[in-house]
Amino acid sequence: MIIETPNGFLRLTAYADNIIRVRFAPTQEFSAKQSLMIQPDSGVAVDMEVRETTEALVVSTSKLAVHVNKRTGACTYLDHSGQILTKEPDRGGKTLIPVDVVKSVFDETDEVQIRKDADGVHAYIPSARQVVDRQAFHTKLEFEWVEGEALYGLGSHEEGMMNLRGQHQYLYQQNMKVVVPVLLSTRGYGILLDSYSLMTFHDDAFGSYLWTDVDDELDYYFIYGPEFDQIVQSIRQLTGKAPMLPRWAFGYIQSKEAYVSQTELIDIVKEYRRRGLPLDCIVQDWRSWPRDLWGQKTLDPERFPDPDGMTAELHGLNAHMMISIWPNMNPGGDNWREMRDQGCLLGNQATYDAFQEKARALYWKQANEGLFAHGIDAWWCDCTEPFQTDWTGAFKPEPEERLRINTEEAKRYLDPAMINAYSLMHSQGIYEGQRKTSTDKRVVNLTRSAYVGQQRYSGIAWSGDVSATWDTLRRQIADGLNFCATGLPYWTVDIGAFFVKNDPNLWFWNGDFDRGVEDMGYRELYVRWFQYAAFLPMFRSHGTDTPREIWRFGEPGEAFYDALEKFLRLRYRLMPYIYSLAGMVTHEDYTMMRALPFDFRCDPDTYDVGDQFMFGPALLVSPVTQPMYYAAESTQLHDVSKTRSVYLPKGADWYDFWTGQRHAGGQTMIADAALDTMPLYVRAGSIVPLGPDIQHTGEGGDSPLELLIYPGQDGHFTLYEDEGDNYNYERGMFARIPLDWDDRHQKLTIGSRQGSYPEMPASRRFRLTIVSEGNAQPDDTQTQSVVYSGQKVVVDGARPS
Repeated sequence: MIIETPNGFLRLTAYADNIIRVRFAPTQEFSAKQSLMIQPDSGVAVDMEVRETTEALVVSTSKLAVHVNKRTGACTYLDHSGQILTKEPDRGGKTLIPVDVVKSVFDETDEVQIRKDADGVHAYIPSARQVVDRQAFHTKLEFEWVEGEALYGLGSHEEGMMNLRGQHQYLYQQNMKVVVPVLLSTRGYGILLDSYSLMTFHDDAFGSYLWTDVDDELDYYFIYGPEFDQIVQSIRQLTGKAPMLPRWAFGYIQSKEAYVSQTELIDIVKEYRRRGLPLDCIVQDWRSWPRDLWGQKTLDPERFPDPDGMTAELHGLNAHMMISIWPNMNPGGDNWREMRDQGCLLGNQATYDAFQEKARALYWKQANEGLFAHGIDAWWCDCTEPFQTDWTGAFKPEPEERLRINTEEAKRYLDPAMINAYSLMHSQGIYEGQRKTSTDKRVVNLTRSAYVGQQRYSGIAWSGDVSATWDTLRRQIADGLNFCATGLPYWTVDIGAFFVKNDPNLWFWNGDFDRGVEDMGYRELYVRWFQYAAFLPMFRSHGTDTPREIWRFGEPGEAFYDALEKFLRLRYRLMPYIYSLAGMVTHEDYTMMRALPFDFRCDPDTYDVGDQFMFGPALLVSPVTQPMYYAAESTQLHDVSKTRSVYLPKGADWYDFWTGQRHAGGQTMIADAALDTMPLYVRAGSIVPLGPDIQHTGEGGDSPLELLIYPGQDGHFTLYEDEGDNYNYERGMFARIPLDWDDRHQKLTIGSRQGSYPEMPASRRFRLTIVSEGNAQPDDTQTQSVVYSGQKVVVDGARPS
């Protein structure tokens, strides 16, 4: 439906009964450009009713209505019962301001200069001729958000904002900024803004609005849930489902800046195996390339003389290898020369043009021939926001100055309307290239930048090169929760932070621990970061300044080592639960790392909780974010309580995971938080499957599974299994086992297995523990056992039937 307003033309299109696309343009000739984030044919046939009142045109579906003010074009959004979800100001709420779009024109006389900083080697051209390319618009979309409403999303930023009400945020890609233009509201709706330019969000003295820098029109999707899971499901309907990651990607990933040779990589994995510490992946950071050929996608033959033999030996140790690759290349290498000769470089003559299909295909060809064909398993696509200029100097620039210099640099080489989308296109090339090359390995792409739609390319984002402080750890929690609220399911951190020491000459190298692992204060911080990360979608240690392997923090019998080992083993015991969550992400559009309003939207006391989250439907995670034992320089702390407060949301009872003690929801607890304990609570009605103690995720496939049952209300969980790698699951080769707890009758029903996959165990043993105080973990004296062969089994008391 197209509506003419005094200020422009409004076009409303229903993509589902709960999704309406809203476009606003100066004429009724709307843009025909294909969206980069929205998939073609993502809408479904919807009956849309239009009626007119004295003051408004009302466009409605069975679940959602939009009242358009006939005088101003302002939109009010209502649910199916007529309750207002949100509204634009009556004066209009949608603004287009014409702007000239300027682009750079490069020629052979431009002098390319090289800059080296802590974020790598970068080529740039200090000045280039600028011309007006076309005219577009600044756009502005205003809302009247109401008191008590909370907002989440916009991606991962370094400030640690949780509820975005009363805040503002600058939305451009940078080392520690990952932009995703999605908002979710506790009033039951979401907004997806289809723009790729610089944006800003305001809910402050300047107003309540989203602003974009360069667009042909204002284009957004209004999505009704009302639950966050339903909104995310709709976002993925529009922008693509997240494929399955391999099972090993949910195991422990060891990295640092940087292993120097294939011998060191193999020796590190061997040491994990010798110690019996679980590990699934080792990472080769930058400078794996020959000499000074930055970004060359081949290994240095002196330090990595036998790539095929190296990966074969790692695979023989049941470990996988991830490698860092970059979008920019120093002149002189074969990769650079090939890119230049085929016209695939941007104006700085160093960074490949990911917006060109030809360039993406060539980039994959180079990565395949130089790395993937030699057995590399996974990609770490670093610096996928390739143009930033604030990573220098002793003083951190003001936010507005950072915005200016970073976006000006990006606009020098990219279309100003597209500066936020580079990572999306880069990820597309990696994913599509690997899928065409092999069906045996699922794509894994750890990338520092992300955008809406990147989930369909198996992207995992991380929070960038942060510094080791307790305040940084605290802020990471809210950053990750807001990222995952946008529909992108996979996010992680550098455990222990990237920068550990303090360099007074560089504002970002701002850690508190100059002695690294020799500082007891850093060891304590690292343990707490590790405990938190054990409940993230990807569990990965990385950083500079100091080693990160577990034995660097002590030896068995010592407090720090033992605490790390405890949570490492817990992560692996939870693998059946975690991999089932991954199955839900792909098959049901689920979110595994969940801000509390995902599950408790009707509890306003959860809205501002930025240091707790749900990991799946069962586990309430409460990381410890302050020192209790040591400050920096190994200074021992005294009289510090070894506890932290934990809010238990209303609507459920909660069990202490460690003790089995049961507590009512709707209260704040003071929880034990000794060094080897992070407060962890389980929602009543949960069924949590635990696997055996294993060394890697390829073990234990047919071992007995423990089922921890937390009584207090009915519960359901679906155990998901497949081959763990390859894409056979896309052809239906996976299995689900439904688990249902009847609390009134104290019965567990293990339902008939649905589906199958090659080499699936024909039968398996389940061991059931009904958790209570003093019976928190499996105990042979309190455990019931049943053999399951795929048919329905009901467990009643001690007797299977």
